[in-house]
Amino acid sequence: MDSPMILVVIGKNEVEEFLHYKDLIPRLEVALGEFSKPDREDIQPVRCTVPLQRYNGFLGLMPAYLAHEDFLCTKMVCFYKRESGSNLPSTRATVLLIDPEYGNVNAVMDGDVITAKRTAAVSAISAKLLMPAKSEVFTILGSGHQALSHYNVFTETFSFKQVRVWSWRRESSERFAQAALGPVTVCESVEEAVNGADVIVTATRATEPVLFGQWVKPGAHVAAVGACRPDWRELDDVLMSKAEVYVDSREGAAAESGEVILSGAKVFAELGEVLNGTRPAQREKTTVFKSLGMGIQDAVAAKLVFEQWKRHH
Repeated sequence: MDSPMILVVIGKNEVEEFLHYKDLIPRLEVALGEFSKPDREDIQPVRCTVPLQRYNGFLGLMPAYLAHEDFLCTKMVCFYKRESGSNLPSTRATVLLIDPEYGNVNAVMDGDVITAKRTAAVSAISAKLLMPAKSEVFTILGSGHQALSHYNVFTETFSFKQVRVWSWRRESSERFAQAALGPVTVCESVEEAVNGADVIVTATRATEPVLFGQWVKPGAHVAAVGACRPDWRELDDVLMSKAEVYVDSREGAAAESGEVILSGAKVFAELGEVLNGTRPAQREKTTVFKSLGMGIQDAVAAKLVFEQWKRHH
């Protein structure tokens, strides 16, 4: 017997309409906590990758099964190492919702908005747990979709006195500042942008370090969301050695994080362990959250979108 659910296509505009940080963040906190429990039921293998050498990229497959909610999905995402100044996208993603009993696809939805929003939401969770108690200066390195989604959730969730941005091309930084809903200071260099900053997000296309530990003030929190391959990195050895390192998944970081692998840094905790109270949030120290993204994060966001879609149709 075929599944009674028909196949639906949910485009970028609808995903944007249905996915809100106020709903997404609490669900992600629950999912991260569940993931970090020794007896977790949710299933998420490490991302499978297919090299696309002709195009200087790769395809990543990120399946996940939320067992306690009986929800199965997979994200297909292409990553590219683009030349500076390229107008081509650095990522493109699609999410498939699969009926876990019948095996057929129930929905196909745009994955770019899901990727941007769930990544930014998890970074905001890391900041809520780890940033200095009095954080006034927020810096974003990068000016693309991830940079803007991080700006949106961080300024929605926290109150900063100053927001700064740096990108390789000043015109990109200026476009970002114009798209932002509040005042943004455009900086000429990374060093200028991060000097004295309390919270730093790195959302760049870099494959070699752009943020150096000597520039980061003691006690700052860094959320590093670019560089998702074992030979790519945004942060240097000095920063990785002096910071307490937190990740979304130890297994994922050991397999995919150039920051962790190339520096030899030890992972102190998963965010889920902090949320569960089994590892401390060392807010008084310099902290790095290395984000690689997880299938369960996509699943949580996709489920929320699908629930909202069904309410409106």
